[in-house]
Amino acid sequence: MSFKDNDFIEIEYDAWDAGSDTLIATTSESKAKENNIYDSKAKYGKVLVVVGSNGIIKGLDREIRKMNVGESKKFTFKPEDAFGERNEDLVKVMPLSEFKARDINPYPGMTVELDNITAIVRSVNSGRVVVDANNPYAGKDISYEVKIVNQVSSNEDKVRALGRTYDAEPSKIALKDNLLSMYYGTDVNKNANYFVGKTSLIATVFNYMDKVERVVVEEEYTKPKDVKAETHKHEGSDEE
Repeated sequence: MSFKDNDFIEIEYDAWDAGSDTLIATTSESKAKENNIYDSKAKYGKVLVVVGSNGIIKGLDREIRKMNVGESKKFTFKPEDAFGERNEDLVKVMPLSEFKARDINPYPGMTVELDNITAIVRSVNSGRVVVDANNPYAGKDISYEVKIVNQVSSNEDKVRALGRTYDAEPSKIALKDNLLSMYYGTDVNKNANYFVGKTSLIATVFNYMDKVERVVVEEEYTKPKDVKAETHKHEGSDEE
């Protein structure tokens, strides 16, 4: 079997900085904890990859096309097939006053957002701050051990897998002709991540599912009991 552009597959992986043999990413929660890289906000377990979507590094996208479901392989990629070479033009010296004006107290290792660019603070001294917008693993050889867990074939399963990826899995899905209908019931936590994720889900469906030309979204909400109680409280107030 070989995979092609727009195929949906689910994988498990471990990734290392090949130079230091340090684990930098994993889909295994237990390995993340063992190697002190656990993130309580991260989701662990198999992850969805749309082949050819630039969602993974170039070398890995190339190699998984040659694999089979259930197969595991290990690869080591040079920077040009991983996170690219370092670009010294992305390292800048900024006045500390600029951070203070934004109410930011920078320190080495801190991640900051500057003009829609993510950068890492490298040093702070003499009123100057050195920031680096290179990927933290740019210029490094990266090793991956990857297992192809599953290929997602049906359109409904693709939508569900995308929904899990973006924290916006629909309660119900119906696909008829070129119309995708998604229903989000009261079982779905409609927080800020949900609204962002739903938008990303729809955009990805249009990009990688050729059959879908229209999307209809239906949402259901239930009034919280405390909102009703608060309303009655204000209605009975003697305040003028």
